[in-house]
Amino acid sequence: MTTDDATHTTSATPTANATPAAPTIEELEAQERDLALLRFTHEDAWTLGALLVELARERNAPVAIDIRRGPQQLFHAALPGSTQDNDAWIDRKRRVVERYAASSYLVGARFRAKGTTFEDSSRLDPDRYAAHGGSFPLTVEGAGVIGTVTVSGLPQLEDHAMVVEALRRFKSAM
Repeated sequence: MTTDDATHTTSATPTANATPAAPTIEELEAQERDLALLRFTHEDAWTLGALLVELARERNAPVAIDIRRGPQQLFHAALPGSTQDNDAWIDRKRRVVERYAASSYLVGARFRAKGTTFEDSSRLDPDRYAAHGGSFPLTVEGAGVIGTVTVSGLPQLEDHAMVVEALRRFKSAM
């Protein structure tokens, strides 16, 4: 079973890390500022993707991973236990980042903070857009959002946290 809904688990094998506490909107915005990169090349996509695969394997996480620069897919991996549903979730979450230039989790949190949901208030087709955690903007300083990195297969907060952890490690190694 796969899902990106925070209320469901996706695997009989729990991840090594406990589910992280839900960050505030201010913390989510700070993550995006702090994780802006100096550059993002094809080789960087491979490095970041391999790092995400390594994290997922360490945790036996049944995820799919997608990295894009603009419309071009630079990296994709589907780990054991992931399904084609994860690819559909990736597309839906990625479209939210492309439209709002913010992480899919942050977009959903902003709607919840207004006392509503993305599905009820965005006026976007929920079959094409999902403001669930796991897709994060790739921002290059001086250029803005140039792409996305997305994970699908865990509860949404864990998908989001895995991407943030990988981006932090990636950026510190640059």
